[in-house]
Amino acid sequence: MTTLLKINASLFSNQGQSSQLADRFVAAYVAAHPGATVIDRDLAANPVPHLDAERFLSFLAKPEARSEAQQAVVAFSDALIEEIRRADQIVIGLPMYNFGVPSTLKAYFDHIARAGVTFRYTANGPEGLLTGKKVTVLAARGGKYFGTPKDSQTTYVRDFLGFIGITDVEFIYAEGLNMGEDSKSAALAAAHAQVAELAA
Repeated sequence: MTTLLKINASLFSNQGQSSQLADRFVAAYVAAHPGATVIDRDLAANPVPHLDAERFLSFLAKPEARSEAQQAVVAFSDALIEEIRRADQIVIGLPMYNFGVPSTLKAYFDHIARAGVTFRYTANGPEGLLTGKKVTVLAARGGKYFGTPKDSQTTYVRDFLGFIGITDVEFIYAEGLNMGEDSKSAALAAAHAQVAELAA
């Protein structure tokens, strides 16, 4: 039985265009893989706190020296990481806000990048520990940025996931959603076709 982790990063929860694309992928995937388990992580409905010094020091503290508050911080991070460990497939609904990823997704990434847990440093450099997973990113954008210097998302998400060991990453772009109804309809139709093909 396969497990799929769906991460929605839209501020509008399941109403965002990227979230709707992710939902469409999940529906098609479950139809093609009966019995698949779906884990739903909505970063708007259940936001991850932004990383601050107190939370970061909780990760660095030795387990036996952690205060009760620090133990709670680490337990929260551990739960997020366990979701990823369980997942064979990961789907990320990714809107573009001001040329970057939503701050809620950055906060999520900050809580799953843990030295000795999801990556480790070796004599040859860092080594990711979350291997053997496939990620599909549904990137929804008001303008058209793919392949331009303004697309900071693609490189950042690939680099981060690669850092923790996930190198099989595919993007589906729905761009130009705010450039008129014709542009929006064409972009969503193309994305829907790619979703159907990949999910199957």
